[in-house]
Amino acid sequence: MNLIPTARKEGLVVRELADEVLVYDTKSDKAHCLNKTAALIWHHCDGRSSVSQIANSVSLQLNAPVDEQMVWFALDQLSKDHLLEEKVSMPALMSGMSRRQMVRTLGIAAVVAVPLVTSIVAPTPAQAATCLPPGSACTSSAQCCNGLCSGGVCA
Repeated sequence: MNLIPTARKEGLVVRELADEVLVYDTKSDKAHCLNKTAALIWHHCDGRSSVSQIANSVSLQLNAPVDEQMVWFALDQLSKDHLLEEKVSMPALMSGMSRRQMVRTLGIAAVVAVPLVTSIVAPTPAQAATCLPPGSACTSSAQCCNGLCSGGVCA
């Protein structure tokens, strides 16, 4: 079990916002939104800090209690989204714990601090195109920028 997690750096585009961090994975074309707690935990995954050290550091930064269980929960999400260098195995006691179960375990006051990673699949540049330029293969006029598909080609 990897007790010293390392955040993945390569192939990621990271944008820091006020209370969250957006991470775009260029390898999988997935975008991830890390809430403040998850972002702090991810930033502390430096390959030198243990889970308990990460919990202590994040607690100080949030000025709120963050225990190892919360860090493990975040690491599990980050690992599943391939935002860590190596897969992290959750302790057996926490394996499969949902966000709802985490809130129940930690209490209602912890809702704000529960780490959350939301992910979406981003379209590739080709998929994101809204219309096809003239000369492109088409199957309907709606696909063409000029609205005219003739003989399977945008006019």
